[in-house]
Amino acid sequence: MSAPAVPDIAPIAPLHPYYPINAEIVGYLANEWNTLELVSMFSAGCAVIFTITYLAVTKLRPNVTTADLATVMWFVLCGCIHLFFEGYFAVNFRNMGGMQDLFGQLWKEYSLSDSRYLTQDAFVLCMETITAAFWGPLSFLTAGMIATDHPLRFPLQIIVSLGQLYGDVLYYATSMFDHWILDRTYSRPEAAYFWGYFVLMNAFWIVIPGFLVYQGVNACWRAFAALDRVEERLKGRNANGEVKKSQ
Repeated sequence: MSAPAVPDIAPIAPLHPYYPINAEIVGYLANEWNTLELVSMFSAGCAVIFTITYLAVTKLRPNVTTADLATVMWFVLCGCIHLFFEGYFAVNFRNMGGMQDLFGQLWKEYSLSDSRYLTQDAFVLCMETITAAFWGPLSFLTAGMIATDHPLRFPLQIIVSLGQLYGDVLYYATSMFDHWILDRTYSRPEAAYFWGYFVLMNAFWIVIPGFLVYQGVNACWRAFAALDRVEERLKGRNANGEVKKSQ
């Protein structure tokens, strides 16, 4: 007597393209725009932000240095990304899988390198909410202080840059912990997603804030050192403004 035939069972295709493939993404809808279209629209938006900032700053302060202009443009871009783009995620985190407007599709494209943005992950929600609420408005304020060469520019530059640096280090660290310790991977295996999206795009918020913290601390150091020298000279004069004679 022959054994009963086993029916062929076709493999079930994953419900979404994200890793891990068994991640639950509520209400997932595939993007309507492709990668090239989304990257082009994001790049065009950055170009518009840079152009408007350049025109505004050069009109407000015609003698602005190239370094200050570049720093203002950086903080304005940060303010727009933190407040509007990351703020969008903080507001819509429960429904990101089904969002089909521009920001929603951009987040779904980026999430190919980090699916935590589509699975209501507690860390990325808290991090992005804090970033949007604090570093977004403060980035605009810092840009304004630099554009007008206000004395508070360097303290604010240090505060915002250190906050960005700290958040990005935690972002990398939590993902690497899950990968190496818990064997849980959030990025697709293609190099473009891990090295292009996850590593390169986030590295800007390591390298640039790190440099700006160094620059700000160095400027504050020089300012306090100069103040100390002035105070020492003032102490060397009497009440009539005459230099005191040494005993």
